[in-house]
Amino acid sequence: MTVHITAPVRSYERVLRRLVDERFASRLAARDHTLWGPAAEEESAKRLAWVDLPKASRPLLPRIAAARDDLRQAGLDHVVLCGMGGSSLAPEVICRAAGVELTVLDSSDPHMARAAVEDRLDRSVVVVSSKSGGTVETDSQRRAFEDAYEQAGLDARQHLVIVTDPASPLDEYVTAAGYRVFRAEPNVGGRYSALTAFGLVPSGLAGVPLAPLLEQAGAVHDAFLADSVENLALRLGTLMGVAADNDVDKLVLVDHTGTGVGDWIEQLVAESTGKDGCGVLPVVTTPDALGAVTSDCVVVALGTEEVPAAPSGYAAAVDLPLGAHMFLWEVATAVAGQILSINPFDQPDVESAKKAARASLGGEVEQPAPSAVDGDVELFGTEASTLEEALAELFAKVEEPLGYLALQVYLDRWTHADLAAVRAPLSERLDRPVTFGWGPRFLHSTGQYHKGGAPTGVFLQVTAEPDRDFEVPGRDFTFGQFIVAQAVGDGQVLAERGRPVLRLHLRDVEAGVARLRRLLA
Repeated sequence: MTVHITAPVRSYERVLRRLVDERFASRLAARDHTLWGPAAEEESAKRLAWVDLPKASRPLLPRIAAARDDLRQAGLDHVVLCGMGGSSLAPEVICRAAGVELTVLDSSDPHMARAAVEDRLDRSVVVVSSKSGGTVETDSQRRAFEDAYEQAGLDARQHLVIVTDPASPLDEYVTAAGYRVFRAEPNVGGRYSALTAFGLVPSGLAGVPLAPLLEQAGAVHDAFLADSVENLALRLGTLMGVAADNDVDKLVLVDHTGTGVGDWIEQLVAESTGKDGCGVLPVVTTPDALGAVTSDCVVVALGTEEVPAAPSGYAAAVDLPLGAHMFLWEVATAVAGQILSINPFDQPDVESAKKAARASLGGEVEQPAPSAVDGDVELFGTEASTLEEALAELFAKVEEPLGYLALQVYLDRWTHADLAAVRAPLSERLDRPVTFGWGPRFLHSTGQYHKGGAPTGVFLQVTAEPDRDFEVPGRDFTFGQFIVAQAVGDGQVLAERGRPVLRLHLRDVEAGVARLRRLLA
């Protein structure tokens, strides 16, 4: 169980010593909401219960185990999770690390939604996770499953399990309807909720032994909240904060674990720090698909003791059990937020894209027309007439020394999973960091950084015409219409903030994906 850190500047040790002298860690343990300045006090006052979760969540485990046994006895052994952001990423990692099957539906893509609903419906436990119930993706998924059970003559109350905050609108609805409900600790934000009911209920129902996870976090709890220069969480957070303060603001996560923990860290760090024109942008990679590692990158290897090479000199290796890993990064992210003088518990720029998507769906804004059409690909946001020219025009805008390219793919991530492999060769070709995000999943993760962080990003969106759409019961839009509206809305907000955006809309998904793969890789 190790964490190794290297940093090239004297300010690293100076800032670390300041944090120790100011008792940052012990004040965090005491839930001191003044640590991030007056502007953050109101939000942080209701977001710090996560520091006690390794112990506070233990009473939840027997109830989860009892529910799992009841459901298994009823023949329900296939667990589906409907949720976005923090409600889905932690359970996905926890289950993958344990080798346990969990179907995570964190998309508004019509093919994914239909595939999830049609897969073993009569044997499915559908966990609907949302703090308020207001997340449109999750609400739409719940509606689709409720309708499917009604059409099949089955009682949705025997299949759906709800995780939400106490007294939320969703809690009131499902309690009145007679669903099984787990009420989560409300004083924890979504991305810090891995060890609350949001992370534990779907994982436990799927069959993951949960006690070891909490024990792993509990074993490092006191050490990571101690006022000491040897505190590894304090050191990692100082590394991220000091590096970003010195224009080394990309965090290359080299994931050796095979669990996808880099995706969970990506959301935690990007959404927590990417605001007020600064922050830390994670770039999730694997050892065999690294891409360009430039001088503006901190490099952190996950699941190994070997510290990776980094041109910037900022590097670390983290090799911990998963529960300890999660608590480490939560503390470190809170530390980085203090160094960067930002509030690590809000997400002020996420709502702007949601609002634009709602306006697009409601017909409040005129739908953009393609600026050009090249075969089966419609081009938006370019003066080029061909796909090749449009890509070249966009890539030329990825500038040194701090520029990056974000690939935002609003497609079925199960069917087209291999498209993510274009990230590393494209990064090498541009010699700049390149991120890859599945839409709308990334909107609840790096989407905050894209709009609120450093204005150095260039954005390539990919949307598609579904060959078969899927209705959202009780709504006046379909899943296919919704996912395109999300891309259009986010693109509009990015463009309004001066970010270059090119959207490619594929009329023929299979042919378009094959063409893109050739051009990008």
